[in-house]
Amino acid sequence: MGRSTLLSRLGLAVCLLLLGGSKSLGSQEKQQGPWEEDQRAVTEAAPWARARYEAVKKHLGAVGALSKQYWQYLACKVSQEGCEEEGKRKAGPSPGWSLPLVGQDYLEIFSAWYCSFGKCCKTGDCRIVNNITGLEMDLNGQLHGQHLAKEVVVQAVRRFLQSPQPEKALVLSFHGWSGTGKNFVARMVASNLYRDGLKSECVRVFIALFHFPHHKYVDSYKVQLEKQISETVQFCKQSLFIFDEAEKLHFGLLDAIKPFMAHDGKKGQVDYRRSIFLFLSNIGGNTINEVALDFWRAGRAREEISLELLEQRLRLELLQPAENSYARSHLLEENLIDFFVPFLPLEYHHVKLCARDAFLARGLPYTEAALDEVARTMVFVPKEEKLFSAQGCKSVSQRINYFLP
Repeated sequence: MGRSTLLSRLGLAVCLLLLGGSKSLGSQEKQQGPWEEDQRAVTEAAPWARARYEAVKKHLGAVGALSKQYWQYLACKVSQEGCEEEGKRKAGPSPGWSLPLVGQDYLEIFSAWYCSFGKCCKTGDCRIVNNITGLEMDLNGQLHGQHLAKEVVVQAVRRFLQSPQPEKALVLSFHGWSGTGKNFVARMVASNLYRDGLKSECVRVFIALFHFPHHKYVDSYKVQLEKQISETVQFCKQSLFIFDEAEKLHFGLLDAIKPFMAHDGKKGQVDYRRSIFLFLSNIGGNTINEVALDFWRAGRAREEISLELLEQRLRLELLQPAENSYARSHLLEENLIDFFVPFLPLEYHHVKLCARDAFLARGLPYTEAALDEVARTMVFVPKEEKLFSAQGCKSVSQRINYFLP
C-alpha cells in the first residue's frame, strides 16, 4: 500500500479523532452545497427550527475548514508535503481559532506511528534508535560463550554514542573462528542502532571477495568505496560500515578508507567522527583458541580470560609480515583500531544453546535429547580433547531439520 493511499484512508479517521479536542470554533465563510436547496423550507418553519438550522450549518462549515487545516498539518508532519501552505497559514492573519493542543498531541503520536513503517525525512537520521539497552539484552540472551565480546561491544558503543563530540570514528575489529558470532553481533549492532537494521540506508555491508574480488581493479574499488562512504555519511551522520572477511581486503583499500577513521575525521565539509566501522576477520582465531585451550588444561574457567591478554597477542599476530592486509596497511601503526574484540571458540554446551535458540526461533518444541543429537553432529577439535566446535554454531539452524518429526 502506497503512502498516499495509507494517508487517504487514515486521514478521515484521524481528523475525526482530532476534532474531539476542539472546544470552540470561530466563524467561517459561507459554505455552498445541498444545504442551499433546503433553505427555503427551513425559512418557512418555526423560528427555533431556523435558528437550529443556522447553528448546525455554521458548525459543519467550521468543521470542514478545521479538518482541512488538520490535513495540511498532518501531511506536512508525516510526508513533508504541503508545508508551504502550512507555513503561509501560520504567517497569515489568525482566523480566530488554532489547532487544539490535544489535536496536535494526537498528530505527533500518529506521525511517529506512521513513520515507523517508512522514511519520513530527507536524511536517515530519523530512523536511528540507538537502543543500547536492547543491544545489551540481545547479547546477553542470544550470544553464547563470548563474555569478552559482550562487554567490549556494549561499553564501546555506549560511550561512543554518549560522547557529544567524538574525537574519531569508532573502529572495532572482530577476530575469531568462523561461526563464533562475529556476523551475529554485527547484525545485533545494526538492528539496535537503526530501526531498519541492515536494510537501513545508514548501514553499508562490504564482503571482501564479493565486492572487491580482483586486486587488479583496486584503484577503481578505491574510488567506488570512498564515494559510497562519503555519500552515506552525508545522508546519515551516524553511519555504520561493516567489512566482512576483512583479512582478504587489499591493503590499498584499507589505506583508502583510513582518512574516514582518522582523528581529525573530516574530509571537506563532511564530518566522519560519528561513524562506526566494524571489521570482521578470521585472523587470530588460532591464537585465541590456543589461549582458551591452555586455560581449560590448567583447570581455569574461560571467563577468567582477560581482554588485555588476548588483545596483546592479537596485535602481535596482526603485525606479522605475511599476506596480511592489517600488517601492510597503516591501521595498526596509527592506532586507528579502538578495540580488538576476541571471539572465543564454542564448546559443546554452547552449541546446545544455539540449537535451543534455533528451535525457539521457529516456534518448535525441543527436548534435551534433541539438543544433544544436534550437538553431536558437529565436529569438535583438537583431536584428543574434542573440546571446541570446528564450525562454531554455523549450520546449527539447518541441522535441526534432520531431527524434526
